[in-house]
Amino acid sequence: MDRLSEITFCLPATTESRAFLRELHLLLTDVPYAVCAPAAGATDGASAGASGGVIDGMVDRLTLSPPQPAGALPVTTIGLADVSAPEVTFDTGLSLGVWSGGTLDSSARVELADLTRRLAGHVRRVDHTGVNLPADSTSAEQWQSLLSALGSTSTMYRYPDGEEWPFVLPSTSDELFDDIRDFVVGREPRFELVYAQGLERTEWQFALWTDLTRAELELLFPEPEGITFPGLDDIFRVVEIQHPWPGLGIRFDLCYRIEDGPSDWETGEWLVTEGGRIR
Repeated sequence: MDRLSEITFCLPATTESRAFLRELHLLLTDVPYAVCAPAAGATDGASAGASGGVIDGMVDRLTLSPPQPAGALPVTTIGLADVSAPEVTFDTGLSLGVWSGGTLDSSARVELADLTRRLAGHVRRVDHTGVNLPADSTSAEQWQSLLSALGSTSTMYRYPDGEEWPFVLPSTSDELFDDIRDFVVGREPRFELVYAQGLERTEWQFALWTDLTRAELELLFPEPEGITFPGLDDIFRVVEIQHPWPGLGIRFDLCYRIEDGPSDWETGEWLVTEGGRIR
């Protein structure tokens, strides 16, 4: 059985992409399992960091490895690649490019550097990354084929409430053949796929656990910089960021501090037991 081992968010090898990766590393500097690789030609002094990351130099790649359970896959990588436009690749052979229905303008008002500055010291973990696919770019048959391909190589689960929001949870090789039965914090980052009606362009999402309350995040990112989604407004605040790639949306979902944890969302128990596996 093939196994999904790595999901990669690929960026064109440009100065703008390197700057994006550097800011993303700074944003995740307190996440212990976020490790950067230095750009080619960086000096040892420029690339020395507490978690193996880059402090003074530019970076080529940021890797997020699940801390629990031991040996869990897939890892998630954001890095430079020989591509002309951003795309997400799976080491099993699949890839997801960028699609736009003609609307290239973005309503984003926040730059990544500004997001990093405002959240300094408050990002603790990465809950999940994801790709939102416009239904106009993906037929129902293509969507089901994608789910079948990913479900056969990973531990993928339906979203329990019925929406087309399936999640890949990192797992061990034994769990891939059997199922996830050990519910622990640290089985992250997960990967979410969204089949979105009415979405006019491909969207990347990065969901981050913060140590901030809802009120504190509302102050940091008031409307229209930050918004909420109906039904999810008590869980996270959404901030779309500016970037140089036309036809792609990039958003950060900033999760509020959980006072009484861990929750069955953090451990993955809700997705596994209520959603059911896609094979």
